[in-house]
Amino acid sequence: MTLVAPPRGESPPLAPRTTLPTAGTATTTAEPQREPRRRLALLRATDVYALLGAAAASLSITALLFTRLLPFSGGLGFALVAYGLFLGLYALLVSFDEDGPAVRDRVAAVITQSLGLLMLAALAFVVVYTLWEGRKALPHLNFYTQDMASAGPLDPLSAGGILHAITGTLEQIGIALAVTVPTGLLCAVFLNEVPGRFARFVRTVVEAMTALPSIVAGLFVYATAILTLGLDRSGLAAALALAVMMLPIIIRAADVVIRLVPGPLREAAYALGTSRWRTVWHVVLPTARSGLTTSVILGTARGIGETSPVLLTAGFTAVTNTDPLSGPQVSLPLATFEFIKSPEPTMIARGFGTAAVLMALVLLLFIAARVIGGRGPGRLTRRQEHRRVLASRRDAARFRARTAARAAESTGSPASASTRSAL
Repeated sequence: MTLVAPPRGESPPLAPRTTLPTAGTATTTAEPQREPRRRLALLRATDVYALLGAAAASLSITALLFTRLLPFSGGLGFALVAYGLFLGLYALLVSFDEDGPAVRDRVAAVITQSLGLLMLAALAFVVVYTLWEGRKALPHLNFYTQDMASAGPLDPLSAGGILHAITGTLEQIGIALAVTVPTGLLCAVFLNEVPGRFARFVRTVVEAMTALPSIVAGLFVYATAILTLGLDRSGLAAALALAVMMLPIIIRAADVVIRLVPGPLREAAYALGTSRWRTVWHVVLPTARSGLTTSVILGTARGIGETSPVLLTAGFTAVTNTDPLSGPQVSLPLATFEFIKSPEPTMIARGFGTAAVLMALVLLLFIAARVIGGRGPGRLTRRQEHRRVLASRRDAARFRARTAARAAESTGSPASASTRSAL
C-alpha cells in the first residue's frame, strides 16, 4: 500500500467518521465469551486435601514399618521417617495437578513452613515448661523482694528470693549497654560511611568475633582487667565481659541495617549542601531507627543470658550487692545455674522461677526498646510535632509581615515599626 502525501498548503484528508448502525439494521456480531473467573486465593481445597492425605499416609506407613515390618524404635526415628515420607507423598499428590516447577515450589514452601512451626513449638515448649516448673516459686512475694542471705536449701519457698540476682542483672546489662550502644552504632556508621581497607579489616574482625565463645570473653576480661589492671571481681568486670560479647552482635546487625538505607536519600541530602555527618545524624540514623533498635535487642539478648563470664569475673554471692565497682555480684542466669544444681525440690523450683523472671525481663526490655525506637522513618514524637507546629506558625507570621511591608512600600506609605521588627 502506497501513501500519497497531500499537496503543499493543503490539509490532509480527514479520517472517515464512525457510523452507527440504524435501528432496523440487524447485528450479526456474536457476543464475546466470558472467561472463567480466576481464583486469587493462595490456599486451595486441593492443597488442603494433599496435605492431610500425605500426613495421614505417612503416619500410617511409618507406624506399619516400626511395628510390623522393620525392627525400628525410638521417637526421633519415627518423626524423621514420617517427615521424609510426608514430603515424598505430598510431592506425589501435588504432581497430579501441577507441573515440575510448581511441585518444587510447593515442597519448598511446606519445608519452610514446617521448620518455622517446629521452631515455634520448641519455643512454646521451653516457655511453658519453665513457667510450669517454676509455678510454686513465682506466686510468693518474697521471691522478688528478698535475697538468699538468710535462706538455705532446706528452707521453704516462703523464705529467700532473687532480689540480689535481679539487681546484679540490671546493673550489669545497663553498664554493658552504656558501653556497647554508642560504640557499636558509631562503628557501624564508620563501616558504611568511610569505606576503605581499614573498614574491611574491621568488618572481618567483627564477623569473626560474632562466633566468640562466652568463656573466652570471660577469660579475656579476667586476664586483662582483674589480673593485669588489678580490678576487683565485681559487677563492672562482668559488664565488661558482657560488652565484649554484645559489641560484635550490635555492630554486625547495625551494619546490615544501615546498608539497607536507600542511596537516593543520602544523595538528596548531599545535594542540599549538608555535610556527611549531618546527613548521617538527620537522614541515615532516623531512617534505620527500627532496625537499629532490633540490633540492640539482639545484643542485649546475647549478653543477658550468659553465665560463665559472670562467674569468672564477678563470682557468686547470696547477698544483695548494689555497688557494681566492688565485691562479688550475681546475675539471673548464674543464680538459675546455682539453684538447679541443688537436688532439693525447693531450690529447683527457685531455679525455674528465676529463669521465668529472666524471660519476663527480656520481654520488658524488648517492649521498652520498641516503644523508644520503634517509630518508622519520618514519624515524629509529640514534642517534635509541637516544635514543628510552632516553627510553622512563626514562619507564617513572618511571611505575612513581609507581605504587608511590601504592600506598604508599593503604595508609598511607610511601614510600621512592628512590621519592620517582624522582618
